[in-house]
Amino acid sequence: MSSTSSFADRKRPDTICLFDVDGTLTPARLSMSDEMRALLQKLRKECVVGFVGGSDFPKQVEQLGSTVLADFDYCFSENGLTAFCLGQKLPAQSFIEWIGDEEYNKLVNFILRYIADMDLPKKRGTFIEFRKGMINVSPIGRNCSQEERNEFEKYDLARGLRKKFVSDLRAAFPHLELTYSIGGQISFDVFPTGWDKTYCLRHIKDQGFTKVHFFGDKTYEGGNDYEIYTHPDVEGHSVKNPEETMKILNELFF
Repeated sequence: MSSTSSFADRKRPDTICLFDVDGTLTPARLSMSDEMRALLQKLRKECVVGFVGGSDFPKQVEQLGSTVLADFDYCFSENGLTAFCLGQKLPAQSFIEWIGDEEYNKLVNFILRYIADMDLPKKRGTFIEFRKGMINVSPIGRNCSQEERNEFEKYDLARGLRKKFVSDLRAAFPHLELTYSIGGQISFDVFPTGWDKTYCLRHIKDQGFTKVHFFGDKTYEGGNDYEIYTHPDVEGHSVKNPEETMKILNELFF
């Protein structure tokens, strides 16, 4: 594990900026712009820079680029359950080892039956995506196109489908200490309580940082940025899009 001494070349080596990915560094599920990439390179001269997202590492590489391990000081996939510091992998955690196959199968069977009974204009494929630290649940299916993503997001916002789904899951599995976090356009994450984005803070807690900035767009209660945005050790910045992220960074650092 590295400490702030590894970042002595920065103007503020005891300051770290952490970024959500979708809606903060990039448009949802799309690639990071050259303008954002250039600004982050400039920011790394000022302080330590990392990202934290719910997606697995390969999806983050698709969005942030193949040189992501060199472009960021800290890379936190699946909320930090898969983590890298200066390109080196850190110890990982496993959702399936935590929950066990018996309870996991009950949870998955409930979700699949629930989605089968949902009356949606469109359904595609990959309704549950199994990840190392969580599962991601999508009523429309993650195989939908970008246009279908946009359509579902509007449909869901008008009807609260994901919110009701989460409420029904909480009622069905009260004995499991699970957190349900709505993020992105089409899905929500399910993971052990405490394994939200604040999990990544465990990796930096004893590394000498005195200021932790976090930038995210789903900072409302129930959104997947809420817990880290409101964490007492974090200075949170709520943004609507990558353009606002860049605006705030320029105001804070340049």
